[in-house]
Amino acid sequence: MFAIIDIETCAGKFEFRKGRITEICILKHDGLSVVDKFTTLVNPECNISPYFAGLTGITNEMVADAPKFHEIAHKIIEMTEGCIFVAHNVGFDYGFIKEEFQSLGYKYKRDTLCTVRLSRKLIPGRISYSLGHLCASLGIEIFGRHRAEGDAVATAQLFDLLIQLKAQHPQYKNKGVEEIMVRRVDKIKQYILNKLPEECGVYYFLNQEKEIIYVGKSNNMYNRAISHFNSDQYKGKKMLNELYDVDFVATGSELIALLLESEEIKKHKPKYNRVRKSENFSHCIDHFRDKSGIIRFKIVTSEETDSPLLWFTSYSSARERLENWLEEYNLCLRYCGLTDEEAQCFNHQIKKCNGICAGEEEIKEYNKRAIKIVQNFSFPQKSFAILDKGRHANEHSVVLVEESHYAGYGYFDSFEPITHAEELKGYVKRKTFYHDSDDLVRHFLKQGKQKVVNLDTPPADRSFTEI
Repeated sequence: MFAIIDIETCAGKFEFRKGRITEICILKHDGLSVVDKFTTLVNPECNISPYFAGLTGITNEMVADAPKFHEIAHKIIEMTEGCIFVAHNVGFDYGFIKEEFQSLGYKYKRDTLCTVRLSRKLIPGRISYSLGHLCASLGIEIFGRHRAEGDAVATAQLFDLLIQLKAQHPQYKNKGVEEIMVRRVDKIKQYILNKLPEECGVYYFLNQEKEIIYVGKSNNMYNRAISHFNSDQYKGKKMLNELYDVDFVATGSELIALLLESEEIKKHKPKYNRVRKSENFSHCIDHFRDKSGIIRFKIVTSEETDSPLLWFTSYSSARERLENWLEEYNLCLRYCGLTDEEAQCFNHQIKKCNGICAGEEEIKEYNKRAIKIVQNFSFPQKSFAILDKGRHANEHSVVLVEESHYAGYGYFDSFEPITHAEELKGYVKRKTFYHDSDDLVRHFLKQGKQKVVNLDTPPADRSFTEI
């Protein structure tokens, strides 16, 4: 499904200033035709200048009794749910609507499609790709230019034409370059596969200059390498065309492989790794109880944190996680620091908050859900060791957590009689701490397959390292 949208505004840029949308039209399209429509004027809660009144024909008098954005926000969500957001110059329309929702403390997110960009690809060589010029050149008449419904209907007709053209568009490929890549990849494939064992560990793809271009981990490095060669993704093929050699480190333990992979990506920053490159964790989600006893969450900078729960490399990634919790646990925007203390919680209006902010939910019930989050992202003890299999049959691995943070890992012979926590710690090689390492350990612990030894109160018997 597609939502073809046009808005009219009383400003020309979309740095947010409350209430600048003056009209909106949404046409729901099923890929064949328009199946539903919503259109309305919008009170922008600000003055419409003579320039924009002259451009659109929308005056201050016309919007005086029109609904404000927050009054139609739920309808916009409903009309666009599960749809691709389509517009002519989609960044403009999507940007305004996204910022309006942000002012309500709601993250509006949709996949987008721009008919300007698609037109440039499928109808090249036009003098102008503005909606007016393009439609005129294609014989599409616009009834009501610079009004939301008129422009949206014209965009829908243009969209229908583009769908037809795309179905007929030939798929051009540079056969010569592709054939060269295939031949080269085939030659190196067997060489690489012969070097990698069917073991758990971390592997390194190297180019001809011996530079690391990719770091990966797997329980079976050989099989994982095969999957790279079988990938149809362009980025994967480009990486394989640079691949010249491979190296690896066997770890035995999947958790150690995860931790080592993350560390090596930060250290070498390979060009084809997309995640875990950043070393700078600038923001975190704090949690605390307020004077009323309500458990609150709040995004703060690393310098401001008092009781951090999770760390992030940017504000936006922290916000995304917090908004996921809002959705999953029916949290309140006010008690997550995403709206003013006195502001009405928009999530309560759309029944995604149970009403703690309006006195409609007991603190005890709200805190039950908040406590689940805190428990999910906290370690069971402050200091403990995770024991697992090693790199061969007579070896064990150990991952150490001290004072609620990952400290390092190591290996010891399985026949070693270890009776004290300090002996066990002696086998651990201390590692550089990154905040996402704690997240990797927490996630892995939820599998419940490893032996966890509490080092604050270790067992008294001599066999506590047996696994």
